[in-house]
Amino acid sequence: MAHLLGAETLHLEYPTKVVFDSVSLGVNEGDRIGIVGRNGDGKSSLLAMLAGRVEPDAGRVTVRGGVRIGVLDQGDTLDDADTVGHAVVGETPEHVWAGDARVRDVIAGLLGDVSWDAAIGTLSGGQRRRVALARLLAGDHDVLALDEPTNHLDVEAITWLAQHLKRRWAPTAGGLLVVTHDRWLLDEVCTRTWEVHDRIVEPFEGGYAAYILQRVERDRQAAAIEQRRQNLARKELAWLRRGAPARTSKPRFRIEAANALIEDVPEIRDKTELQSLAVSRLGKDVVDLLDASVAYDGREVLHRVEWRIAPGERTGILGVNGAGKSTLLGLVDGSVAPTAGRVKRGKTVQVATLTQRLDELEEHLDDPVRVVVARLRTTYVFGSGSKAQELTPGQLLERLGFASAQLSTPVKDLSGGQRRRLQLLLILLDQPNVLILDEPTNDLDTDMLAALEDLLDSWPGTLLVVSHDRYFLERVTDQQYAILDGRLRHLPGGVDEYLKLRAHQQRDATAAASTSAPGSASAPSATASLSGADRRAAQKEVSSIDRRLERLQKDLDALDAQFVDAHDDFARILDLQAKRDAVTDEVAALEERWLELSDLID
Repeated sequence: MAHLLGAETLHLEYPTKVVFDSVSLGVNEGDRIGIVGRNGDGKSSLLAMLAGRVEPDAGRVTVRGGVRIGVLDQGDTLDDADTVGHAVVGETPEHVWAGDARVRDVIAGLLGDVSWDAAIGTLSGGQRRRVALARLLAGDHDVLALDEPTNHLDVEAITWLAQHLKRRWAPTAGGLLVVTHDRWLLDEVCTRTWEVHDRIVEPFEGGYAAYILQRVERDRQAAAIEQRRQNLARKELAWLRRGAPARTSKPRFRIEAANALIEDVPEIRDKTELQSLAVSRLGKDVVDLLDASVAYDGREVLHRVEWRIAPGERTGILGVNGAGKSTLLGLVDGSVAPTAGRVKRGKTVQVATLTQRLDELEEHLDDPVRVVVARLRTTYVFGSGSKAQELTPGQLLERLGFASAQLSTPVKDLSGGQRRRLQLLLILLDQPNVLILDEPTNDLDTDMLAALEDLLDSWPGTLLVVSHDRYFLERVTDQQYAILDGRLRHLPGGVDEYLKLRAHQQRDATAAASTSAPGSASAPSATASLSGADRRAAQKEVSSIDRRLERLQKDLDALDAQFVDAHDDFARILDLQAKRDAVTDEVAALEERWLELSDLID
């Protein structure tokens, strides 16, 4: 594949820290690279150097002539006085951008609910992020460098972004570099992973699931790697292989090798034991919402919600911004009173909420971390029975990624991720039996997310989670609900079912809007439907693609099995890899065609 850009012996340092030392790497056409690593290890700095935004102290970055690089900054760079339309397409005449299918798709996918003439300064954080993404994706770039693109995005927008990135270029064209803590996006889009650590960049083949497998293999062979980090990675791999949603249909690594690695890893949670312990702590009654409704200024946000929360229940809540998720959680924790119906609480219920605002830390800003934790209880018990662990606050801090040197750091000088972890610790040490997590993954890197998940696995209480991080939501909860049109709806099919329901809602809304008088300033829809003979032909082609994809999947399974037999026969491994690449390219092309036809048929 043709070379797009490369880095030779990069060296970057700040007054108190060497970030990179003699790093060399390259990006070729067709590469879709996810960049992971601990916060502060240099992920954004690496992206900035490769995109030409930051000059290395030594070494150089070379870009093939004519290659256009588009960058999405982590921060908000939009002008408050600008309009949405001008921010996205600039001075480009309407007949030009409206005639570009990709631009229409971007506008319809990201800005369908945003007024084209609205001032940027009037938008929410999520809307501003979507405008920034739309401005970048509407451009014609050979390489995209995205720094935390999912910040402030909801599940729907992240799903749309993943689909767009997968079909933006042909499989052997374009290049993608993405720094993100969203592990679902990494696994869905990326074909390679770079791990930034200890002043180097270590490459891995495949997306997040493949990276986890290879990292486990690396850690098993390297005695110097911390035993705890290895166990976390193996445990996460076990979850990935034992039914992580949307991963089992597309194997990203050798299944036999993965199964061998996890055969002695227990299930991530003992649901029966945790529920039994939750009942002993909570009793049978937790919180019941009985025909509860909430209205503000005459507008009903929640309508006749019936929800009986069980001891030990682990539930994820989905919904668009403004749907009423915070109001629903407020009914549970008592901060919101119903305007109709009632809320019944068990006598022993103690609710704690991890908010997005870091309120619990306000009174401790000038205190060192060790002083803050010294004021709390001296021990905390995780798990029960033979698996019970008695941990000191210091040990808990260590599990949450705090080094001993950081215990002397004042709270106000901690990073966003460190404050988030300390906030969680303060809440857990208060020993609630109902825990509400409101966007808990903000500011955490992938390693700290795995540590948080590990901590929650042994937490014996009722857990309610609101998060745009699909991976985290599916990992720590056992079921999901959605707020749709003010009603609480159970989702047996999980996040995928929610996305389908939202797509139907949006189609219904578009159909209703098309019957009203024109004059709205919102962006035009880009999708047209087929009818009659064309529709039947498209349906026939979809069925044919489905059958072909089934056969190709069997071919991939057979090739994966042959990899195991090949062992150290490198010539055979190379031949098998070439065959597998050809099959996966065909699968990608067929899936793209399937998506195009499905949009027309729906």
